[in-house]
Amino acid sequence: MAEFLLKDIVRKRGLANEFEIASAATSREEIGNPVHHGTKHKLAQLGISVAGKTARQVTARDYRYYDLLLVMDNNNIRNMRRLLGEDVDDKVHLLLDYTPRKGQSIADPWYTGDFDITYDDIMEGLTGLLQHLGY
Repeated sequence: MAEFLLKDIVRKRGLANEFEIASAATSREEIGNPVHHGTKHKLAQLGISVAGKTARQVTARDYRYYDLLLVMDNNNIRNMRRLLGEDVDDKVHLLLDYTPRKGQSIADPWYTGDFDITYDDIMEGLTGLLQHLGY
């Protein structure tokens, strides 16, 4: 959800050329699967398509390539360390670290079933991130 929301925000602000945005899983359970139907439905309500997106796992190349790797919860941070080693370049951050809710996790709709709360959490984090980046 965060990938598509951030892409939509930067596109609407005319900033799409300043960002390269992609998402990847920190676990293998969903590799190759399409976007979860709940996320797909929530984004469709906003006029955002997820057509063609399938899950892939984060790689060491991603760590080298991207300036910032945003994660949704502490389990993702643990998985990133397991997959990529220590974050020597300080690239891995919880999305909510860019808000007053630093250190907190995005509500995971896989467990809650509530995609609206997840949307609200992500939008709060993305707003804080863009402010942090000067946008």
